Amino acid sequence: MAEFEATRGMPADSMIVYGVASDVEIMDRWLPRGLTVTGSGPGTVEAGGDLVPGAGPHEGLFRASDEQLRVEWGGRDHPGYSGWLQVSDAASGTSEVTVHISLLDEPGSGAHADEVRELLDRSLGQLADEVRRRVDDAG
Repeated sequence: MAEFEATRGMPADSMIVYGVASDVEIMDRWLPRGLTVTGSGPGTVEAGGDLVPGAGPHEGLFRASDEQLRVEWGGRDHPGYSGWLQVSDAASGTSEVTVHISLLDEPGSGAHADEVRELLDRSLGQLADEVRRRVDDAG
């Protein structure tokens, strides 16, 4: 079982960051290359791409909690995969995002684990870039 977690500061307040992070329509802008997500109905998404095991799209569960500024997801047909993203306030109008991913069938060390950590860090960087664009467009 492997658990991965990363935290990064964001250049906007928590509501703006949560708005970007929870919007399924724009997730492809900040998720890792090789992973696509589209809404497929209330509480569900379809995930596909090179990073998704197996052939074709897979159905996943998706829940965004506006009150908690939290997004949770999991694989319906891959129950060994789940994760969450939490946005919290920081100083001076900024915020912080923590992402946690659980991969029950994966080892927590080795080359694949290092790749997962790198993808997680890169995704948080891309999320910060997307948040920055949102702030610049509004400003």
